[in-house]
Amino acid sequence: MIYPQKNKLVSWFFHSYILRIVKTNFHEVKFNEVEVDKGRSVLLLANHLSWWDGFLMYYINHKVFKKRFHVMVIQETVQKVSFFKYLGAFSVTKNSRDMLASLNYAAQLLNDPENMVLIFPQGKLHSNFIDEVNFEKGLSKIMQIAAGKFQTVMAATFIENLQYKKPTVNVYLKSEHDVTDVQSAYQQHYNSAKQQQIKTVV
Repeated sequence: MIYPQKNKLVSWFFHSYILRIVKTNFHEVKFNEVEVDKGRSVLLLANHLSWWDGFLMYYINHKVFKKRFHVMVIQETVQKVSFFKYLGAFSVTKNSRDMLASLNYAAQLLNDPENMVLIFPQGKLHSNFIDEVNFEKGLSKIMQIAAGKFQTVMAATFIENLQYKKPTVNVYLKSEHDVTDVQSAYQQHYNSAKQQQIKTVV
């Protein structure tokens, strides 16, 4: 397992880099505000649709949650893009003994109210306009271990150009408390967000 590494200079550089590339590559990043409990960490669950996802959620954390950013990433990706670990990335290897260590580490991070942990439960990239969002195994284990220490926030992201040369990002956020069936709750939020997105008229 690959753990996050602290380096203030490197982290500052990539923090500035991410904010700059988001600003220059998109016409706008739209999102709604959600109430953030300062006494709890944030477990952010997001759909996985593009290379931009981690950077966009980093931007959302900077604007909304203002917590220490962490994200679970497939180990091969962290190995290929080594600077991810300086931005709070930690690795997971599916269907391996090491996977349990990653799940426990994510739950451990959620014990600290200053932290935010981003997870893409789908595990793989999917089309921006799929109908069903299916979660892979592991998320429920994290939530069980860290129960009571975090608030769950669901993010449904849609990206379209419409009338602009550069695409616009729409991130629909919803905070949930005491979720029993997280996949069902996320599916309902995704369906609602998708309907709002479809109704967009220029």
